[in-house]
Amino acid sequence: MRCALSLLVLAIPAGAQLPGYTPADATTEHALEASVIERPAPAIADTISRTLSHEPHMAGSPAQARTRDYVIARMKAYGLETSVRSYDVYMPYPTSVHVWRTSPDQMELPLAEGPVAGDSTSSAFPQIPAFNGYGAAGDVSGEVVYVNYGLIEDYAHLDSVGVSVAGKVVMARYGHSFRGIKAREAEKHGAVALLIFSDPADDGFTRGDVFPSGPMRPEQGVQRGSVMNDNGDPSTPGYPSTAGAKRLPIAQMAIPHIPVVPISYRNAAELLRGIHDRGAPCVGVGLAICVARDPELPASWQGGLPFRYHVGPGPVTARVAVTIDTGTAAYKTIWDTFGIVRGTTYPDEMVIIGGHRDAWGPGTADNVSGSTAILEAARAVAAEVKAGHRPKRTIVFATWDAEEWGLIGSTEYVEDDSLRIARGAVMYINLDVAAAGPNFGATGSPSLRETLRSVLREVPSPAPDSGTVYDSWRRGADSTGPKFGDPGGGSDFAGFYNHLGVPIMDWGFGGPTGVYHSAYDDYLWMTRFGDPGYVRHAAAARIAAAMLLRVANADVLPYDYVEYATTMRGDVASLTRAANAKGMTVSLDPINASIDNFEHAARAFATSRDEALGHGAVPESVNLALLRVERALTRPEGLRTRPWFRNLIFAADENNGYANVLFPSVTEAIRSGDQALVTREIADLAARFNAAAQALNDAGTALRTKSRA
Repeated sequence: MRCALSLLVLAIPAGAQLPGYTPADATTEHALEASVIERPAPAIADTISRTLSHEPHMAGSPAQARTRDYVIARMKAYGLETSVRSYDVYMPYPTSVHVWRTSPDQMELPLAEGPVAGDSTSSAFPQIPAFNGYGAAGDVSGEVVYVNYGLIEDYAHLDSVGVSVAGKVVMARYGHSFRGIKAREAEKHGAVALLIFSDPADDGFTRGDVFPSGPMRPEQGVQRGSVMNDNGDPSTPGYPSTAGAKRLPIAQMAIPHIPVVPISYRNAAELLRGIHDRGAPCVGVGLAICVARDPELPASWQGGLPFRYHVGPGPVTARVAVTIDTGTAAYKTIWDTFGIVRGTTYPDEMVIIGGHRDAWGPGTADNVSGSTAILEAARAVAAEVKAGHRPKRTIVFATWDAEEWGLIGSTEYVEDDSLRIARGAVMYINLDVAAAGPNFGATGSPSLRETLRSVLREVPSPAPDSGTVYDSWRRGADSTGPKFGDPGGGSDFAGFYNHLGVPIMDWGFGGPTGVYHSAYDDYLWMTRFGDPGYVRHAAAARIAAAMLLRVANADVLPYDYVEYATTMRGDVASLTRAANAKGMTVSLDPINASIDNFEHAARAFATSRDEALGHGAVPESVNLALLRVERALTRPEGLRTRPWFRNLIFAADENNGYANVLFPSVTEAIRSGDQALVTREIADLAARFNAAAQALNDAGTALRTKSRA
């Protein structure tokens, strides 16, 4: 592919300017990026992926230790400085998991997924048991109640029609919220156990052919996953799990206290088809389908199984029995890996890229694809270093452990190294599911969006005859252009962005899939459906290598705070909508005025920057001031509801877990209905924007002082 890449590179004007670069350095950087973009190779990505997904490798297991060793060996072979950090964290494994239907007749549900024809990975190694991380131990029984997706509004509906789940075994569909929220709400409403199933309407046969014939979830497929709502080791909340760290007793950990078990839609049918309305007559015996209709079941609660769903409770009853590790066996060692290229000019400023290495099975998409792209980007950058092109800033290539249990590896690292990261991290790139389909998408800080767009315009699309990645992304968008997602939470960028205010970027290629967190997220699925030919893995690595160098080599950090300000102005409308929904009247004038002040400072800085760079180098104090801008938009004491979350611009919704919430401190105050609190939070957020504007003014002053000198 090198010839095609070279032709594309020739289309870049040799003298094209780059924000944050002097004219001479821009020319050098263009040539360097053109070279590094050519290096990632689909064939090498294929080899890495096949090796890392050779066997299931859950965090804390011997198989996961083997992925650690493989990654470190490759980085050493590239010539990178390497290191490993280990943490001992509370992470109990299940020792047994059982679910029975106990009436109308008895049946133990077969929880194991089992092998599928033609897929050697699913049959060659023992599969990880079907369990949810941090679900509690217990042996409980009760009538079964179907609670739709188990959302707050679903329980509100049940309350409105007089259905209580207290003492019941509840069944919830996966989707529409993080599974930890489902566990929290089930326990809050008095359920004794929660069964979470993947409905075929969401990722099974109603969405397409199932694996191995298609990419969707087969009837025996199970979605594993953590049900902890906090980030990091629950035994050391807010501080690292280093040697000698004080550990909370289990009773004080922020984890569920009821058993939570994932089941397939084949097993879900064995329970759901027998549920009928309270007092409704049934015909026949055993599990005959009831003739009653459920007038209280909203249309949106009906799933994709071939019978009418009912809420219950009963007459179906179930028993759930889970045992887990206890004592010291519940603590496992996890390992984060690092490959480092030391910077020449600003060695204390770090550009970091990371992705998690652990999985709930082979994990070829989630997240061997991200680890593979990181390794290929590392190889490409290391080759440029060997050729004499060492970056100005330090570049760190990281793979995290135990992300699947609650972002544990990255969180422990951030808590362990918070002072150095807060002082010197200029960007964090997160690759989580970098290649699992044809469609490109990106999430990230508004300050870095234009830089990524610029890089995407240089990287060839993995789709044939489609121009650049940006061209392909643009064709799938509306007239306003492709949209970035907002960085809420749910992946390893959280420690950097939500906790410390480091600007982040996250991208990948996605598409229809039903193998998420199952035994079938493996090499066969990837080669048939996710990324045949591994061209998207290589593209993700090309983007990463170029983006890392673009930021690492900039004379002035290439943040776009004009775009940041205009994005914020558009987002303020979300606060008005939230207030209207609560019937409140709030004045957002202080926030609007502070954003105006921020935008004015951003425009003045951009003008001063471009003028100064036209005359040569700039003082280091400019970049130090720029590092304060987004840190100023955090609050040391964090959100009232979640002190670990310090960023006041974007966060994961506390009542959803996956959905993003804008301006969380003000939004959550509005939700509380406390007018005085809303007023205080509005004033606080406005002060943060004004502090960010002052940091930009300080950067501009440093530039003008240099120019006068």
